[in-house]
Amino acid sequence: MKLKQRVVLLAILLVIFIFTKVFLIDNLDTSAANREDQRAFHRMMASLHVELDPRLDHTLQSPWEIAAQWVVPREVYPEETPELGAVMHAMTTKKIIKADVGYKGTQLKALLILEGGQKVVFKPKRYARDYVVEGEPYAGYDRHNAEVAAFHLDRILGFRRAPLVVGRFVNLRTEIKPVATEQLLGTFMTVGNNTCFYGKCYYCRETEPACADGDVMEGSVTLWLPDVWPLQKHRHPWGRTYREGKLARWEYDESYCDAVKKTSPYDSGPRLLDIIDTAIFDYLIGNADRHHYESFQDDEGASMLILLDNAKSFGNPALEERSILAPLYQCCIIRVSTWNRLNYLKNGVLKSALKTAMSHDPISPVLSDPHLDALDQRLLSILATVKQCTDQFGSDVVLVEDRMTLSHL
Repeated sequence: MKLKQRVVLLAILLVIFIFTKVFLIDNLDTSAANREDQRAFHRMMASLHVELDPRLDHTLQSPWEIAAQWVVPREVYPEETPELGAVMHAMTTKKIIKADVGYKGTQLKALLILEGGQKVVFKPKRYARDYVVEGEPYAGYDRHNAEVAAFHLDRILGFRRAPLVVGRFVNLRTEIKPVATEQLLGTFMTVGNNTCFYGKCYYCRETEPACADGDVMEGSVTLWLPDVWPLQKHRHPWGRTYREGKLARWEYDESYCDAVKKTSPYDSGPRLLDIIDTAIFDYLIGNADRHHYESFQDDEGASMLILLDNAKSFGNPALEERSILAPLYQCCIIRVSTWNRLNYLKNGVLKSALKTAMSHDPISPVLSDPHLDALDQRLLSILATVKQCTDQFGSDVVLVEDRMTLSHL
């Protein structure tokens, strides 16, 4: 064979090799990843219903020790949690040994210490399930049931970045007042036949207490993250100004995401994708109040964005606040695994899954039907937004393989 023919043949073989590598092998890898996403979805669906059962037959550890060991840089709890029911049972039944005013913030809460030394945050009921919060999307008091629903949505989406939350009824007279600090006790009062308290916080007012039904108050308890994982607070790049007539840059600059991509920790690593996951999560629950967020300290952008304080959610089922999705439609990128999970949840699956996941909770029903219906409608809006992005930029640009190191520069 002549030298020229050999060179041509080698060139053809090289092209075939490259084609196989790029289009066949990579596609096989992608298909394998998609199959794993589907298997993970089925595992989640199979474990949706969690019985609150005190038994821990396979371990001598306490529920608090188990939950503390779950926490790692990229998740608060693992995908498979056979002990979840026991931990949540302990959260809703263990004796309260101390009660104090809540940590610094804008909304009423109490810090409780449960038997065994575990800290939890108690948020009291302020609204009936069918009450609609009018006005701005971040208006109104915190909603305790929203914390419960948001935790289970975090499970369903496969993020596993929200601390454990469960509903609980507490007797203010017999369980709280005997172990309350003087600071908390000084905020108790009686309104009619109901025991009430107003706590200490930025917006806490003696004229606006939270009241029990008699002595028994419905609320939610959120498991405090282990002290060995200290938190670092960050200003959300898509945060609002909360000042009338003053817009944040992202609200008028459509190229804002390009600027975000050039700043740490969004210039590389998973943090920007976490922001977009969180925007999707917040849009589904109707939370427009994430002005700050927390991660673990000294993580250099590697740990997750922790989904704390989700109580400004599920206020108005008729409201679709599209601006919550700004990180998604301005950056036009989304994790492949998140995209796959959202598609698995359409056609009513999301509503059904969340209803099943919350059915065990002591304060069930956690959400009214209009809020559950709104979830499915908002999911369609998210899917449509991603389609607009792929139509404009192509799926290869928009759908980011989160199993790879992400660099935006």
